[in-house]
Amino acid sequence: MKSILYILCISLVLVSCKNESKTESSDGFLIQGRIDNAEENTLVTLLRNENRQEIILDSTRINGNTFELKGNVESPDMYFIAVDGVQGGLPIIIENETIDINIYSDSISASTIKGGKENNYFNEYQEFVKSLRSRSNKLAADYQVAQQQQDTARIAALRKEYDGFMKENLAHDLEFMTKNEDAILSALILERALMSKQVEFTKIEDLYTNFNASVKNSRSGKVIADYISKNKKTAIGSIAPNFSAPTPDGKTLALNDIKGKVTIIDFWAAWCGPCRRENPNVVKVYEKYHDKGLEIIGVSLDGTPQQKDAKQAWIAAIAQDKLTWHQVSNLQYFNDPIAKEFNINSIPATFILDADGKIVAKDLRGQALDNKIAELLD
Repeated sequence: MKSILYILCISLVLVSCKNESKTESSDGFLIQGRIDNAEENTLVTLLRNENRQEIILDSTRINGNTFELKGNVESPDMYFIAVDGVQGGLPIIIENETIDINIYSDSISASTIKGGKENNYFNEYQEFVKSLRSRSNKLAADYQVAQQQQDTARIAALRKEYDGFMKENLAHDLEFMTKNEDAILSALILERALMSKQVEFTKIEDLYTNFNASVKNSRSGKVIADYISKNKKTAIGSIAPNFSAPTPDGKTLALNDIKGKVTIIDFWAAWCGPCRRENPNVVKVYEKYHDKGLEIIGVSLDGTPQQKDAKQAWIAAIAQDKLTWHQVSNLQYFNDPIAKEFNINSIPATFILDADGKIVAKDLRGQALDNKIAELLD
C-alpha cells in the first residue's frame, strides 16, 4: 500500500502544463528553464535511468535563476531534471523541440512545462493522475491508521477499495493507449505495464499493433516488441514448449513424459526464500489433487556461484520441503536453457497447463493456485 504512488508511476505524476504552443527545433532539443529560488551556479542535470545505470543527457549551471539544456535525441523518451538542493526530480518527455520550464524549488511537482507534442500528451494524461494522487494519499494514510489500530475489517475494506482504485487506473491507461496510437507516452505507459504484469499478453499485442511506426521505433516501442517476441511462446493460450533435463538421480525427464490432466511447471531453487515459503502450499495442492490428475514438474534454478555443492543443496531442499513430485535441473542458475525458453527472470514462477498442454494460467500462489486447480479438475 505504501508503494501506491510508485505503482501510478513516478514518471507520470509531477508535471502540469497549461499552454500548448511549441517551437520546432530541427537541430535537436533546447530546454529554456527558470527557477524561482536557487543559488547561483547550482548544478542542473538532465538524466534517466536504464538498466540500473544513470544516463546523463546534459548538465549545466544556473545563471541568474535561468538555465539551458541542449542536445539531440533519436526519438522522444522520458527523462528527469534534477536540481542540486531541490528535493525530487521533474519528469519530462524530451523530444527535438524547444521546451520552456518553470521550476518551483519548494514544490517541484507544481513546476510547469510547455512545448512539444509529447508533453502535450503528458499534460492530458497527468490531469487524470493528479486526481488519483489525491485519492491515493488519503487511501495510504487511512490504511496506515487501520494497521496501527489493528482494525482488520477496515484493512479489508481499504484493500478492496485499493483493488477498485487500481482497476480504474488500468482502465484509464488502456483507453489512453488505444486512443493515442501516435504518442510515445502510450508506449511508455505500456512499458511500465509489462513490469507490473497488469495487462494480458493478447492485449499487449493488440495495443502494440495499433501503435504507429514512430512509436514502435522508439526505445519503449522496441522494449515492448522484444517482450512480445520473448513471451509469445509461453503466453496464456499457447502450447507450452516441451523440455527435458536431468533428474536428481541423473536420468533425463521430459515435460511430455509426465503431463497429466493438469500440469504445473514450477520454477524454484533451494536458495530462493519466497520459493521455499510457498512450497508447503504447493505440497497441499499436490496432495489434494494428484489423485484427480494433477502432475507437477519442478525446475530448479540452483547452480549459483555461491553454492559450494548446488546439486546437494537442491536434493536436500527437495527432501526438507517434502516435494514428492517430478524434479529436474541443469544446475545453471538463470542460464538454464529451460528458464530462458520460458523467459524466467525471477522465481518462484509457475505455469499451469491443461490436458492438451496449453498454458491456462501463470504465477498463481496460495489460495489462487488451489482455486485454479479445483476449477480445472473438480
